[in-house]
Amino acid sequence: MTVQTQMQTAIASAQSVEASLTQFALETQNQDAKQTFQQLAQQQKNIVTQLEGRYQQIIQEEPQFNQ
Repeated sequence: MTVQTQMQTAIASAQSVEASLTQFALETQNQDAKQTFQQLAQQQKNIVTQLEGRYQQIIQEEPQFNQ
């Protein structure tokens, strides 16, 4: 598995976690739990953004990944 594939897999997994947390926040009636899920979803969104930034950096630094 190439670094590019590993990064794409990591990004997809992180996005899945974010989506699940957002869904949990929407489905719960408990306000404390809802707030916790929303905060966790936001943190996960930040992680996704960082991973995507690193992925773009890898693409620019390693031209062989643009194939």
